Amino acid sequence: MGFAEYDRFDALGLAGLVAKGEVTPLELVDTAIERIEELNPRLNAVVFTDYEGARERARGPLPDGPFRGVPFLLKDILGDLEGWPTRNGSHISPPVPMPFTATLVQRFLAGGLIPLGKTNVPEFGLVATTESKLYGPAGNPWNPNHSTGGSSGGSGAAVASGMVPVAHANDGGGSIRIPASCNGLVGLKPTRARNPLGPVLGDVMGGLVAEHVVSRSVRDTVAMLDVTAGTEPGDPYFAPPGPANWLRAAAEPCPKLRIGFARTRPGGGAALDPQAVAAVEHAAKLCADLGHQIEEASPPITNEDMFEAFIAIWASGVAMQIDGICALTGQKPGPDNLEGLTRGLYAIGQATTAPQLWGAIFQLQQIGRAVAGWHADYDVWLTPTLGTPPPANGTFVLDSEDVEAGFGAMTDYVPFTAIQNATGQPAINVPLWWTPEGLPMGTQFVGRVGEEALLLQLATQLEAAQPWFDRRPAL
Repeated sequence: MGFAEYDRFDALGLAGLVAKGEVTPLELVDTAIERIEELNPRLNAVVFTDYEGARERARGPLPDGPFRGVPFLLKDILGDLEGWPTRNGSHISPPVPMPFTATLVQRFLAGGLIPLGKTNVPEFGLVATTESKLYGPAGNPWNPNHSTGGSSGGSGAAVASGMVPVAHANDGGGSIRIPASCNGLVGLKPTRARNPLGPVLGDVMGGLVAEHVVSRSVRDTVAMLDVTAGTEPGDPYFAPPGPANWLRAAAEPCPKLRIGFARTRPGGGAALDPQAVAAVEHAAKLCADLGHQIEEASPPITNEDMFEAFIAIWASGVAMQIDGICALTGQKPGPDNLEGLTRGLYAIGQATTAPQLWGAIFQLQQIGRAVAGWHADYDVWLTPTLGTPPPANGTFVLDSEDVEAGFGAMTDYVPFTAIQNATGQPAINVPLWWTPEGLPMGTQFVGRVGEEALLLQLATQLEAAQPWFDRRPAL
């Protein structure tokens, strides 16, 4: 299969060709491998490959799932596949084979997907750009000098460049939606606990982290929920029940919605970049043209309300993870195996007391209550996904232990996405705007807890009104 034909189809489209016998899984895998080999030297999106393992899987019997035969990439954080290393983008994590396959990855495989390798990430997924010391910076396919976002930046670059049509991603403060915005993709952060984190983990960072994918089409993102969504025995909590069939539910007509939209940062502060304002105003007008009720309104919260609590939870979780790795490997954390910002967080985590950690968890729960109250009047909150267009790689200082300075600068870049990790709400990035320089600027739509189907109906409606699938970077 040639690249031009490969690019014409999303993941479900490619699976349809396999089902009809028009192409074999091995042909798709070989095409994806050729694309990775051609583009990865420029983009550095893929950091580990197992091509022969993928070819062997493609030759053998595959599960009869909706993505049967489709090439796929796993993220180097939580994308655990037995026999492959998971390094979390850090020198402190040795390249040893994982002894188990994560529940989510088991479900990807059951859906018929064929993993080829692992994608680039920042160290421990802590920042909104993908530029670790271990792997080096990932390049944005729309302009390789610019950031792909983080932490699923390698996945975002791989899908936007056409290496694979869909890739694994996860999100603890925006890490699905940020790369989706930077790369012109669809990126859904599902409701907390919609997708599983087992078999080892119950939750990550007190429920901040959610798992899913980035894709080029709404229907691929939706159909993946039919593969992955649902609890497993031992989960500490679970999401409200979803539809029996996500793909059918998303195809239902979208009802008329009351949408509040934001063109300023939560609680005020520095002004958004004019392109962020233009993007959200464009999306608001498009929604109004589609018959939705639009008004400028936002929940009564600020980033300042969350910053210290978020840092306490993140730092404690990172310290626990690093201590666990050190206990297994005999290492000591330091400048030779951790980046500066990670060391700064590790120090904060070591100093955080149990009462302080529980106080931070309580504070984020109160924010969840406040936002839920606001959503009694509004079906959807519409925001820019990011405060600025994708910055150049090297913009953020990542090797200083000054956590407040490092994350403070990033808060101006990502003023909206962490809120939904605190509240557990679903949120989706939709690619509706490009800057005059040709860089994508995504728009975020946030729904009530458990109401992904409504967001996906809206995203399907927007995709039909302003199609983006054929808008591709010139590589």
